[in-house]
Amino acid sequence: MKRYQLLFASLCFGGMLIGLQKSSAVDRFVEYAKLHSGEMAVTGYGLSEMPPANHVWNNREERKAQARDQILAEAAKRRIPPVNATVDRVWKAIPGYNGLEVDVEKTMQLNEQQSFPNPPKLVFREVPPEVSLEQLGAQPIYKGNPSKRMVGLMINVAWGNEYLAPMLETLRKENVHATFFFDGSWLKKNIPTARKIIEAGHEAGNHAYTHKDMSKLGREQATSEISRTEALLKNELGLQNKLFAPPSGDFNQSTVEIAHDMKLKTILWTIDTVDWMKPSPETIVRKISTRVEPGSLILMHPTDSSNRALQQMIREIKNKGLALGTVSEVISPSRIPEVESTLQ
Repeated sequence: MKRYQLLFASLCFGGMLIGLQKSSAVDRFVEYAKLHSGEMAVTGYGLSEMPPANHVWNNREERKAQARDQILAEAAKRRIPPVNATVDRVWKAIPGYNGLEVDVEKTMQLNEQQSFPNPPKLVFREVPPEVSLEQLGAQPIYKGNPSKRMVGLMINVAWGNEYLAPMLETLRKENVHATFFFDGSWLKKNIPTARKIIEAGHEAGNHAYTHKDMSKLGREQATSEISRTEALLKNELGLQNKLFAPPSGDFNQSTVEIAHDMKLKTILWTIDTVDWMKPSPETIVRKISTRVEPGSLILMHPTDSSNRALQQMIREIKNKGLALGTVSEVISPSRIPEVESTLQ
């Protein structure tokens, strides 16, 4: 009998010990949960994976480390390498194009300010190419980089004042800025009109002074043709011009070098509307729709044909997912901000 009493007492004592141990564990977990409410989901601890009693919890630092790992992984996937400027056998100078990569430190700063959202928000920065357009020397430019989905309208002005106002109105309605290359003899007589064009946000360039074929001129006369118009652009319009479009597209290497010495880029075109031959507006629109591509520079004049074709030309270009900008914007290595945001 005493043996059974002793066994029963031992079992009771053991049960009490087990109960006390469970009670202690529960109490410890309840206290832990009070101190670190909401943090177990972030770290991955479960009820059966409770950290040791001496665990030093630094939740913000752990979340920061996790965010950095995510950002670095995204940075590796999202990087777009830059494209170097090059000289093409046919198209001559092709501008470079900036690459794009995640700015890890600015991305970390932004996400820390926003308590590390998941997925993280990414801040990008542009990466310039190793070879720029300026490094190519005296070379003509016919088009922008084909990786840049932008097209430029270049309007050479030596006559046709009656069509300038309606063309400017169409550009305004379509929210498009073009580049107007002014003939110097026209500019001297039409300073107020030229000022209105600049005030409307359009770009101006040099179209020589008397519309001569530049390749047939000696160096001194060719220099005079460019410099006289350059003086008008600077003194009358207050511009620091960087572009020169030779009249009729006629030039030789000497022409390009003279312009280069004046810090001017010689600009030609990718697509010619040939509007001076008075084609139908439909013909011009069809040509643009068929041939336009990223980087195209489209030549026109203030003529009746281009005036009537302009709006549909612009809409055809936009419908192809191409942005429109000035010549300087098209040949710039900068990426298109409206399309390629630096914050995603």
